[in-house]
Amino acid sequence: MSRRRDDGTDRRGDDDSLAEQALSTSADDDRRVRAIRGATTLDADTREQVIARTQELLGAVYARNELHEEDVVSIVFTATEDISSAFPAEAAREAGISHVPLLCARELEIDGGIERCIRVLVHAYTTRHRRELRHPYLHGARQLRTDLPE
Repeated sequence: MSRRRDDGTDRRGDDDSLAEQALSTSADDDRRVRAIRGATTLDADTREQVIARTQELLGAVYARNELHEEDVVSIVFTATEDISSAFPAEAAREAGISHVPLLCARELEIDGGIERCIRVLVHAYTTRHRRELRHPYLHGARQLRTDLPE
């Protein structure tokens, strides 16, 4: 790939821009960024439950989709308003997920919505097709997506 410099000469090889390097893929790399969803519920709003159930949820996302930390681009957590004892991202850090950007947000409060629920959206590189991804819905959150395989 070449680019014209301001002086009219070509730029090639090692001088490729960072953006070009990031966008280039090798012929044998069929990985795509995919989004993997999941959710869990708590029996009680305690720090211990937030940490344990969030780690269980992340473990299920990683195991069911054969992910490793270097595959993961980012993780977004949401929690219902009745969870205030700990950040779900804290559980990820305690589990050793240290080089992945994490974000926590408040889930919308909807009449009849599920209580004490933590949801996760993991963006990761994988060779799996969308229909091959496994989205874990654990404990009381299973009712949210009964259409998905376990």
